[in-house]
Amino acid sequence: MKTNILTLITCLLLASCNNNNAEKKVPQTPNAEVAKEEAKKTFTNKGQELVYNLTQKTGNYQTLLDKKDVVYTYTYKTPDGKTDITTEKYMFNGELSYGSYTKHERTLPNLEGNIEQGYDGNEYWLKHNGTVINDEAALKHVAFNRPTNFYWFSMFPKLLDPSVNYEYLGKKNINAKAYEIVKISFTSENDKPTDIYQIYINKETGMIDQFLFTVADFGKMDTPSLLQMEYEEIDGIMIPTKRQYKKSNWDAEVTDLPWIYVTWSNIKFNNKLKLEDFQK
Repeated sequence: MKTNILTLITCLLLASCNNNNAEKKVPQTPNAEVAKEEAKKTFTNKGQELVYNLTQKTGNYQTLLDKKDVVYTYTYKTPDGKTDITTEKYMFNGELSYGSYTKHERTLPNLEGNIEQGYDGNEYWLKHNGTVINDEAALKHVAFNRPTNFYWFSMFPKLLDPSVNYEYLGKKNINAKAYEIVKISFTSENDKPTDIYQIYINKETGMIDQFLFTVADFGKMDTPSLLQMEYEEIDGIMIPTKRQYKKSNWDAEVTDLPWIYVTWSNIKFNNKLKLEDFQK
């Protein structure tokens, strides 16, 4: 009987030791790990730090990946009244893109009726009234529109991409508002020219009120355009849904030309889109 009692006590002690060891080996919760990494965060310069702080409000790319996909209405109107209206669909994993144009007075206006553009992760494609179009010139427009529209929507989260270079340009007051200015450029292969952005971060809100940009694909590198924005919070993300832009100079002084207006509406995330939705 004494032997049994001693055996039982020994087993209980061993179990207690094992539990203590197990408790010591319990991994940190994801939140604790994130906090630990954030504490270690270092920046190459003040410009990168400002952009990082911005993404704490707009979300980073993981924020978009968690949303899976998005569907929204894109409206683009030029000063002469020409308008494009498209239903845009993106899958964030793989940066897949689709656009169905119900109105396209400035994009392939020679094609009457519905046009569809897509990028399925491998190729760009175009359909006109349900028929596949293989015209090389038309497909060049698709190869510009699809990644461009996707980038505009995901731009702020993507400002933390590894290919991004940051240069802090200092402070400036514009219309009684204080801004910190950061130049954004990109590392490219074969020294191919890439777009340049000059973002104006509102010191009070920490958000980008406006930015200058170039369009390298069309050789427009010397004269930038200034884009101004108004935000809307959708599903926990601050999104610049109202945008206007026109030609400017590098001091953000715009010309007398009229504005071009762009709006994003009916924005819905996590629509359970599939790869088939992006194939021709």
